[in-house]
Amino acid sequence: MTGLYARWINRWETKLANRDTDRLVRPFEWGLDWLPNPPAASSALPAYLAENTRRSAEFYSYQTPSDFSFADGRLTFTSAVESPYPENDQVLARLFPVSDPKRRAVIVLPQWNSDAEGHIGLCKLLNKFGLTALRMSMAYHDARMPPELNRADYHVSSNIGRTIAATRQSIIDVRSCVDWLESQGYERIAILGSSLGSCIAFIAAAHEPRIQAGVFNHISTYVSDVVWTGISTQHVRQGIEGSLTQDELREFWSIISPASYLHRMTATKLKSLLVWARYDTTFLPEFSVQVLKSFRDLKLPHRVKELPCAHYTTGEFPFNWIDGLAMCRFLRSEL
Repeated sequence: MTGLYARWINRWETKLANRDTDRLVRPFEWGLDWLPNPPAASSALPAYLAENTRRSAEFYSYQTPSDFSFADGRLTFTSAVESPYPENDQVLARLFPVSDPKRRAVIVLPQWNSDAEGHIGLCKLLNKFGLTALRMSMAYHDARMPPELNRADYHVSSNIGRTIAATRQSIIDVRSCVDWLESQGYERIAILGSSLGSCIAFIAAAHEPRIQAGVFNHISTYVSDVVWTGISTQHVRQGIEGSLTQDELREFWSIISPASYLHRMTATKLKSLLVWARYDTTFLPEFSVQVLKSFRDLKLPHRVKELPCAHYTTGEFPFNWIDGLAMCRFLRSEL
């Protein structure tokens, strides 16, 4: 990283990333029992995952929850995916409504390890642009976190199967939120995801035709590459390295990676905003550029917003305003 400005951003980014001192290196586990209809042994996992990626419409299918409850601005329901943790299986989403004759709504997914207040300011900014926002807590986040956790470690960890299961659960929970919004009369639905939320949002949009616009705030091709190279996930890599290589991890986590579903976007009418940060050390720019190239090659309708910062610094002034305004303007114009 060269140049005075780049070095300044990198120092700031590193300082922000190092605020978290509770990252744990967890042991490697295959976690086959976390998978639906799991293979009998890890040796059969590549074939299992390849088949389920090919049949992803079935892998991410679900039964609409029957217990939607809405009170005091909070939507709750039982996840269509069952985990061993009752807390995690109670999905929570907060609604920020506006009076809008067009009946537009945006599902908002914050970043990995976001607390209950993450992206609330963004939801209120969306309101200023005339858009209703539904902010969903992803699996193992805030109120869905089991008591033994301080971080949302069970969503992304050195347990291969559990990471796949958590991602699948969050994606299906998003689709359930679409069901609820549709039942409330919302006619135009978009999704906005940041960092891990961007990955969830992308795969949900690739499998959910009712989502008409998507904002993917920080983009990368494969979850494995982010984990392997990003400064905020080195503790996860340490738990995996020695058991798997980067290429092997990419194969196992392709089923939960945006790159595997780019081809599905060609069959949708989704309009996308792709946001990336030039100095990112979590979602490395080389991976973001690969996404941009894929969108161009596939002639997918999209716009691009390049941020002059890195990952954590996106949440700091003035970059948070540059980012937030760009996302809100895009959604207002496309919904």
